[in-house]
Amino acid sequence: MKKVTIELFSDVLCFWAYGAQARIDQLKTDYGDQIELNYRFIPVFAAAHHRIDRAWQDKGGYAAFNRQLHESANDWDHVTLNPDIWLHNAPESSQVAHLYIKALQLLEDQDVLPENKGLDRQGYTLFEEFLWRVRCAFFRDAENVSEIATLDTLAKSMNLPLSDIHRKIDSGMAHAALHLDTEARDRYLVPGSPTLVFNEGRQRLYGNVGYRIIDVNIRELLRDKQSGEASWC
Repeated sequence: MKKVTIELFSDVLCFWAYGAQARIDQLKTDYGDQIELNYRFIPVFAAAHHRIDRAWQDKGGYAAFNRQLHESANDWDHVTLNPDIWLHNAPESSQVAHLYIKALQLLEDQDVLPENKGLDRQGYTLFEEFLWRVRCAFFRDAENVSEIATLDTLAKSMNLPLSDIHRKIDSGMAHAALHLDTEARDRYLVPGSPTLVFNEGRQRLYGNVGYRIIDVNIRELLRDKQSGEASWC
């Protein structure tokens, strides 16, 4: 069976990646084993406060940024945005969460995680479920996901092996895996978060892209026996 690999580049603190999860959910429902999702993480909010200060200092600061996010989310009924987002308990950096998530991803790749029973969403791996819960912890619950204690609490709630996760971080293996994501970002010229990369970098969809556009790209790749070769367009 032909399978399409999709590389998903995002930052866990990216509002648009949080909202786009519904499209990823639909892809998993529609295509199942026909697609393979490869999650990669990029440092858009690696220095979160510096980024927001620089972009919003002349526009009303954090209060204005908060208002814009809520205005953008007004028409969304699939996610919840906390009233105090970025105003209270705001994280310093997304990189702490990225390292933690990469450590868990490494453990999943090694097939050493416990059986994924009792997850909120069926059809998801423990890694995918944890990634979603990190995003919800920030956007929905306004928790500081740049603190290891917050991430440990989330991991404990899922009965994940904390000692193994910390070992991957302490050994440098999670750092190395995260660096490879940055290298892939540069290799594919990924412009930001979220970006979906198909066909070994030949196709990229960046930003708040509608589901039908994503869908037609996948259907064409599944249909086209020469998708790995030069395209007519």
